Amino acid sequence: MNEPLLRALNRMRGLILDPDVLVKAVGSGRQKGEVPTWKRVEMRYVDLKAGRHLQITSYDQTQAHTENHAVAPSDGSSAARDAVDALLDEPFGNWHVDTTTQSHQVRVTKKLEAVVHTTDRATEVEVERGHDRDKARLLPESDPVFAALGLTDAEGRLKPSRQAKYRQVEEFLRLLDSSITDALDKGHLRRPTAEEPLRIADLGCGNAYLTFAAQRYLSGVRGLHVQLTGVDVKEQSREHNASVAAELGVSAEFVVGTIGGVSLDPAPEVVLALHACDTATDEALAQAVAWGAQLVLAAPCCHHDIAAQLRRSPTPAPYAMLTRHGILRERLADTLTDGLRASLMRQQGYRVDVVQFVESQHTPRNTMLRAVLTGGKVKGGSVRKEYDDLVDTWGISPRLAQLLDA
Repeated sequence: MNEPLLRALNRMRGLILDPDVLVKAVGSGRQKGEVPTWKRVEMRYVDLKAGRHLQITSYDQTQAHTENHAVAPSDGSSAARDAVDALLDEPFGNWHVDTTTQSHQVRVTKKLEAVVHTTDRATEVEVERGHDRDKARLLPESDPVFAALGLTDAEGRLKPSRQAKYRQVEEFLRLLDSSITDALDKGHLRRPTAEEPLRIADLGCGNAYLTFAAQRYLSGVRGLHVQLTGVDVKEQSREHNASVAAELGVSAEFVVGTIGGVSLDPAPEVVLALHACDTATDEALAQAVAWGAQLVLAAPCCHHDIAAQLRRSPTPAPYAMLTRHGILRERLADTLTDGLRASLMRQQGYRVDVVQFVESQHTPRNTMLRAVLTGGKVKGGSVRKEYDDLVDTWGISPRLAQLLDA
């Protein structure tokens, strides 16, 4: 039900200005005919040596800008309040405000009215006020899911040998969280209900770190109704994951099958694929397209197929220096493979971003393809021409193109 925009924003203002309840507030998108100063802003409270501050991170087209505003300066003014008022005056099209007990989605209509969706959290979350150099954890190390997955010990302490995996899961959750929020705000994903939960498939799930962490965060913290399905080729993985699901008391389902051959009915709306090796990533992307998935997050691993084709084919002029040395040829193959994947997904009607998944010091496999279905297939135009020119120049045939054609 629509309501006056000013009334809705004033209600969100009260939540944002309450340090005891605000977890995070995000402004994004734009109102009809308007362009805000920033592409996206995020707000949360942090405790610094100088006292509690409202930390605002503002994103332009290329980078993030972070400022800390005092909550109660000695002169009696409120830098935090003034900063919040200035941002609420910006013509953002969407606001997402998370509190310790609820999640609020505000969408601005073309008539400049507000549509507000409020979801109660299943459990109250604890607010993280750590310094801005330490990111607030979406799921703390002490969460039971990590003990069940073997990442922490009986006291909830992270095992030294599992720090990289924990970091990987945490960063994936951040991308999943922001991607689902953005897709919901812009209407690219339907809003899930208890009767019709959001269907998510994790292809090549292995020991299902992502499956369980995503289920725990989205349902337990975000309060979203979700149904997760993990797919792996090994029966042993299915049995192990089903046992963990029973231990945690979650409703995640696990099936045995290949990425390219599994049949899920009804089809998933969100498809995840973390480090599916070589052309398995292509199979995951092709399956997502076949299902008509609205959101796809894929972190590629290895790029042997295009690398092998580059070794077999003569290098077009004037690029010989890029393939003369093996390490440069392999890196070029990585870039070509993911660039062509992004182009092919665009041709299927997806908006595609290629982003950093996790810092390179934690893993060299740190690229993520994020694709959101926004329109129909592109059969011609500059997108198709750029793709054709690139594959013709290098004499290569991407596996994803073959799968989509089939």
